[in-house]
Amino acid sequence: MKNYSIVRIGNEYVVQADEKSVLKIASRRRAAKLVSDATELMDPAKATPTPSDVHDLPSTARDPQGIADPHEVP
Repeated sequence: MKNYSIVRIGNEYVVQADEKSVLKIASRRRAAKLVSDATELMDPAKATPTPSDVHDLPSTARDPQGIADPHEVP
């Protein structure tokens, strides 16, 4: 969905995506901010990390040479 619009109906604003109403809100500024935030969140370039970014993330994996298993018999 790339076509967003904000339509005033009475005292409220309706956010539409591809001509479907998805949100009703009282403030036009808030509606515009939410459309902007949604557009940014749905940007595929920002959503998926590249393989180089994955290696920079902290790991929760245990270091196999770090701490010995106390239940293991030497």
